[in-house]
Amino acid sequence: MTPYILLVEDDSSVREACVQTLELADHHVLACDSAEAALSAFAANPGCVVISDVRLPGMDGLQLFAALRRQDGELPVTLVTGHGDVGMAVQAMRDGAWDFIEKPWQRERLLDAVGRALAQRRLQLENRRLRAQLSGEGIDSLLLGDSPALRAFKTRLATVGATDADVLVLGETGSGKELVARALHQVGPHAGGEFVAINCAALPETVFESEMFGAEPGAYTGASKRRIGKIEHADGGTLFLDEIEGMPLALQAKLLRVLETRSVERLGSNRAQPVNCRVVAATKLDLKAESAAGRFRADLYYRLNVVTLRLPPLRERAEDIPLLFSHFARRAAERFGCPLPALSAANLAALMAAPWPGNVRELAHAAERWVLGLEEEPPAAAASLPQQLEQFEARAIAAALQAVEGDVGEAAAQLGIARKTLYDKLSRYGIQPALYRGG
Repeated sequence: MTPYILLVEDDSSVREACVQTLELADHHVLACDSAEAALSAFAANPGCVVISDVRLPGMDGLQLFAALRRQDGELPVTLVTGHGDVGMAVQAMRDGAWDFIEKPWQRERLLDAVGRALAQRRLQLENRRLRAQLSGEGIDSLLLGDSPALRAFKTRLATVGATDADVLVLGETGSGKELVARALHQVGPHAGGEFVAINCAALPETVFESEMFGAEPGAYTGASKRRIGKIEHADGGTLFLDEIEGMPLALQAKLLRVLETRSVERLGSNRAQPVNCRVVAATKLDLKAESAAGRFRADLYYRLNVVTLRLPPLRERAEDIPLLFSHFARRAAERFGCPLPALSAANLAALMAAPWPGNVRELAHAAERWVLGLEEEPPAAAASLPQQLEQFEARAIAAALQAVEGDVGEAAAQLGIARKTLYDKLSRYGIQPALYRGG
């Protein structure tokens, strides 16, 4: 998320000059001529930093600062002052203002203050978004991460989810296919119904029909009362068919008829029960190749393949590993009643370099063992020279953040690089400074 600049200046010539300076530096600016207009703009979009003149008609800059801070105590507000207002500005900074600039301002001074404020605001907004992911609902709470690969996947998922289309989810073992199905259920038109999950490979063939389709009394030995099957139970909701590739061929034809007619006949009954549900099937194999090899029915494949969502494996979204590992570790610490160990630079480097063939599930288990003190760090794959250099740089950055408890400015000073350069590298390596704060 890129914050914008909310500029408050009543003098039109000064306002226009300031806007031009900021826009030439590739910043997005929204200019207001009064504090009242700025408050309205902030209410509409609080993802900003504020630059405000102290002397304003009506509500002045200090009153605006106080009003904004009541709404968002972290908001960076920079005050622009005349010579006689410096004392007030210093007091405002003691009260939490981000910075103050004296008139007439110098271009470099303005851009420096703005750049630092934007970097701080970007970090604040990102931390808030991550906290919302960990505690909220919907797609972001189920599929944690903000890597480009996962962002693209979630965008497609949200688009498909809003429809009633059946979906085939293709993903490696442990990548989170059931979470995708649950996300589709939550954002889709059947969210108010049941989410019914069936592991097709684990369901014994001898009980498949009764479990899936249900049965009437007397349909088989021991059937003393009516049984509602899994498919019928999903009426009005979502039917999730996990490991669909493991379903025996003889049973695939029966499932195909259900999917085509959207109705199910209980064993021992001649009456079809209509079923209105979304069907989400999941597989780790290429079903088209499986059908060509005779191991999966081609007609069932084409019936399931209305929309295909390919879930990226963890190695394609390594930027998400620190967030995921931290989440799993905190959850494990709460579950086991253990203290949460500090995430060292060596731990982080090993996490980022590991191949994770078991994907998110393997990462979660590694986090549990780490919390229990049974695993120091995961095994890393052999790396090329460029990869080793990147790993070394990531370790150095992580070590600096660890030493200063996540203070990006201090870490940049220790590393001898500009703050903006460090932010670029943090984004590149998926390192979250928030993980180093407060232990």
